[in-house]
Amino acid sequence: MKRVALAVLVLLSGSVALDAHDPSAAPITWNREISRIVYERCASCHREGGASFSLMTFQDAQPHASAIKDSVLARRMPPWGAVKGFGNFRNDEGLTQEQIALVADWVEGGITRGNNARSLPPPPKFTASGPFAVPAGVIAVAGDLKLQRETMIDGVLPERVPPGASMQIVAALPNGDIEPLVWLYEYNDKARHPFLFRKPIALPAGTRIRGVRPDARVLLIPVISRPR
Repeated sequence: MKRVALAVLVLLSGSVALDAHDPSAAPITWNREISRIVYERCASCHREGGASFSLMTFQDAQPHASAIKDSVLARRMPPWGAVKGFGNFRNDEGLTQEQIALVADWVEGGITRGNNARSLPPPPKFTASGPFAVPAGVIAVAGDLKLQRETMIDGVLPERVPPGASMQIVAALPNGDIEPLVWLYEYNDKARHPFLFRKPIALPAGTRIRGVRPDARVLLIPVISRPR
């Protein structure tokens, strides 16, 4: 049976359907819920010495609360740049639906700090990391491409994506199956990063890589054999 690639199309409209927060429940607070989301998903860039303004404390985040809500609802932040549910990635940095709902409820509920400072998680620790090291043997794709030999790939690295481009990239196998690779949406070359699969994908000879625009360039990352 052919595998059909599924995606949540509502994301492409720039909005996210959220369940309303139960008004009888405890309010969403910075100390208990939001700080944990920020520390996990945002603080690597939004901190002192990072690539953008700090969101490490309530005082830092409060003036930006409405902008944070708008950015996460539109999935501009964190800058993951791909549609959720299309492909399965071990380095997925996008927010979950639940996390988006919590941020929206926090802002709409009054941007509450919370009374119990002991609810705050410990601040994250950061280690210096360089850009992704592109391994040898990558396969460059610009436009549709037919693979001439069997290839095991570990992920996809967009090297050049035109501004505002949406690209649904798939592997069309010779037996007719369709393997979803990645659906790029709101991807920004300035925040270039790979999309690394949870499990390597085996592509037989004759597989066609489809969905890459001719004016774009995407690299298929091969699985690197490690000595035992």
